[in-house]
Amino acid sequence: MQRLRKYGFVAGFLAVPVALYSVFVISPYIQAFQISLTDWNGYKSRLHYVGFDNFTRLFGDEVFWRALRNHGILLLVLPLVTVVLALFFAFLLNLGGGSRGAGMKGIWGSTFYRVVFFFPQVLAVAVVGVLFKAVYRPDESGVINGVLIKLGLDPVGWLIEPNLALWAILAVMIWQAVGFYVVLFSAGMAAIPKDYFEAAALDGAGRARLFFSITLPLLRDTIQVGWVYLGIAAFDGFALILVLAGDKGEPDGATTVLPVEIWKTAFTYSKVGYASAMGVVLFFLTVTFAVLTLRTTRRERIEL
Repeated sequence: MQRLRKYGFVAGFLAVPVALYSVFVISPYIQAFQISLTDWNGYKSRLHYVGFDNFTRLFGDEVFWRALRNHGILLLVLPLVTVVLALFFAFLLNLGGGSRGAGMKGIWGSTFYRVVFFFPQVLAVAVVGVLFKAVYRPDESGVINGVLIKLGLDPVGWLIEPNLALWAILAVMIWQAVGFYVVLFSAGMAAIPKDYFEAAALDGAGRARLFFSITLPLLRDTIQVGWVYLGIAAFDGFALILVLAGDKGEPDGATTVLPVEIWKTAFTYSKVGYASAMGVVLFFLTVTFAVLTLRTTRRERIEL
């Protein structure tokens, strides 16, 4: 009887959140899988099933493969550069000052720098996009090109050159993401007993040895989580790319990604069934990446 009351109490708290999650998350996913098997245009009252025709068309869609190529670049560069920068800054802010008094300290002014690094996180993605659109303007009114012109150099078309556009957007994504992961890794470093660092420092270990021999191994689980989050972000980028580059993947498809193509296909071309097929592929790509990352980086937990 007591156990029944316990489970009833827990179920009472979970009922509303689970119901909301089922209605607003699971149900749309199921409907998307269903619509992906149709040629629905978003207006017809009945669905006409076409089987896997939409998925077959994807294999011959040049825009789809171009978007996948761009996601591949984002997936390789975004997590790697962001994690490396965030680890470097977090180490400086928490342990870079060496041993002071009873423990390890960060560099001077580390509290101020934490605020500076986290500041991009409080800005909406659309605001960040508008801000960097002004930074990347191809004439003297742009922040970067204005400086280049004053130095006697030619302006650079950051968002209009096919070879530069995606990398310029990628730089913005990294700039916006680093602050959050600095805070995440800082929290992980704060949980590591300072005795480890002090003992290693007494044995003559330098900062590089402290970082690679103590900090990295004990932060592996935290880095794993950050890597998964950043990989999922690499399969998104909708709002930022839409603001900076528009919905046509300009220039020459260099910035097109699947979320933008899904939005354009569904709401501009009224091909909701085909857009849903893209969404299903994107869903499985994201889940596959997360599962593979968690499995390949899995290890026995280190108990502190």
